[in-house]
Amino acid sequence: MRAPTSDFPLVLENIRVAAGKITILDGISLTITPGAPTVLIGPNGSGKTTLLRVIMGLTRPASGRVIWGGRETAAPERRAIVLQRPAMLRRSAEANIRYALGRKDPGRAAELLRLVGLAGLERRPARRLSGGEQQRLALARALAREPELLLLDEPSASLDPAATKAIEDTIRAVAARGVKIVMSTHDLGQAKRLAGDIGVLHRGKVIETGPAADFFANPQTDTARKFIAGELLI
Repeated sequence: MRAPTSDFPLVLENIRVAAGKITILDGISLTITPGAPTVLIGPNGSGKTTLLRVIMGLTRPASGRVIWGGRETAAPERRAIVLQRPAMLRRSAEANIRYALGRKDPGRAAELLRLVGLAGLERRPARRLSGGEQQRLALARALAREPELLLLDEPSASLDPAATKAIEDTIRAVAARGVKIVMSTHDLGQAKRLAGDIGVLHRGKVIETGPAADFFANPQTDTARKFIAGELLI
């Protein structure tokens, strides 16, 4: 699996998204560069999922620009996303990946299943897999696009510790192959384990960014300190 980084950085400039009179993203500017995963944290309703959807081109901002490969574009070139509840096709695990591969090398299906820890489950109906297995299958299906940038929305939400560890192991394996991952999570422990850098969202704004180690040792904003301490943000 190849993941060249020629299209980086991905730059968001003053992104605003609204639904009626409700502002969901409020002037977000962010630069995403290659390297270890970028993890987005923040309370429910802070805009994390919407931000991922804007990056993918699934949600069009009311204003602002997404610059990818040096040009403004909403097309999902070399980008892929796995949503929190991915839909499984009514076919086997391997056939789900073959569908995503299209006319590309069908032999890659087995490689991708091994990468996400599902070797041996090729013939299992996808909808009979456990929740964690379905999430890993969705990861493999997204990787069939050979993305440079993989977006993950709460990839281990509602999973037990064993399934969460399997997801995190898969994320590490994918990142080690050079694919840039941007993911959202509510799990601060997961953010500490996986993140190269952190983005904190609150009320539709990015209130703090920086290397994960520095952020968790010494957050720069009161809002971030309260969030880390488990205080309610309103």
